[in-house]
Amino acid sequence: MKIYKVTEKSSKKEFLKAAKIIYKNDPVWVCPMDNQINAVFDPKENTYFKHGIAERWVLKDDSGKLIGRIAGFINYKTSKTEKQPTGGIGFFECINNQKAANLLFDTAKEWLKSNNIEAMDGPINFGERDSYWGLLVDGFTHPSYEIAYNHKYYQDLFETYGFKTYFKQEGFHLDVTKKMSDRFMRIAEWVSKKPGYEFKHFTWENAEQFTKDFAEVFNIAWESFMENFEPLKVEYIRKTLKKAKIILEEEFIRIAYKDGKPIAVYLMYPDVNMILKHLNGKMHLWNMMKFLYLKKKKTMTRARGVLMGVIPEFQNLGIESAFIMEIAKVIERKPHYKEIEFSWVGDFNPKMRKIFISVGCVSVKHYITYRYLFDRNAEFIRYPIPEFKT
Repeated sequence: MKIYKVTEKSSKKEFLKAAKIIYKNDPVWVCPMDNQINAVFDPKENTYFKHGIAERWVLKDDSGKLIGRIAGFINYKTSKTEKQPTGGIGFFECINNQKAANLLFDTAKEWLKSNNIEAMDGPINFGERDSYWGLLVDGFTHPSYEIAYNHKYYQDLFETYGFKTYFKQEGFHLDVTKKMSDRFMRIAEWVSKKPGYEFKHFTWENAEQFTKDFAEVFNIAWESFMENFEPLKVEYIRKTLKKAKIILEEEFIRIAYKDGKPIAVYLMYPDVNMILKHLNGKMHLWNMMKFLYLKKKKTMTRARGVLMGVIPEFQNLGIESAFIMEIAKVIERKPHYKEIEFSWVGDFNPKMRKIFISVGCVSVKHYITYRYLFDRNAEFIRYPIPEFKT
């Protein structure tokens, strides 16, 4: 076996090809778009390069056949806030062979060590946590857009190498063809009509103010419970929405206000993976025509709930219930949608987990974000789980 750094155009293509080889016989896997994976490693596209670095490698067997890949990342904004300066690995793909996996892990580890890093989290993304974060360990059904999917044996590859659980995540599914309880709807209606409350959905006409309000709520809400929180920038939200414009449903994106002040956000997209599974990672002219045809046919019957957050002073007041009620009303007008996947909820966020269960969501997918300390004698400290009274 031999490992190669990705540098030239040919090796960049091999990095993409490796995943397609690993999942060739897996009917569930959805090939991500090549240009979107390339963008993660392009300093012109990925703003994380302004405060970080990334490297990637492909692995070949003795006959020259691709058998794996991996990427290493360092986000300098967060790496030194840990007890051990911590980087990350991601986009890991490998045949079911521990020696091959070890060579990939070792290569990333040595690169991180050469850059004064003492631990690595993985699999993670060189970007926001809503994409390609964690290892799927249970619930190997359809993957939603930019949500982790991998072979079952990957868990053994990680844990045999020595990775330990840093935190766990869950993916929840909601069958929107089932009517919500009358009690839930009464409570949600009551919350939505309280004096001073206003619930608005996104429109392209109000996009500029919306993105500013969205960033304000997100940064206040997430900073309150996440360690090493990195504020979300308005430019990132603006860019994300523009990227999703072709599939975006305006009524799936919402902000709640109290006396004109933004206090809560909800973000959901149609699950474009239901179309991308037919495109093999390419968006040439024929696939663009196919994309538009499948979209018109309402192929996307599932939506992905990306995030929901409420600033601390308005938590536990039922704002989330009002959001879900509003979305349920939208779904009634768009009956081709049958299911919502909420991915993902970390075990460090028990409040959100309780909310999803209370509205009838079912926990169907489980993920693990691992950490590996380079000093094998150092104390391993798991990501803290706050106390939560039900």
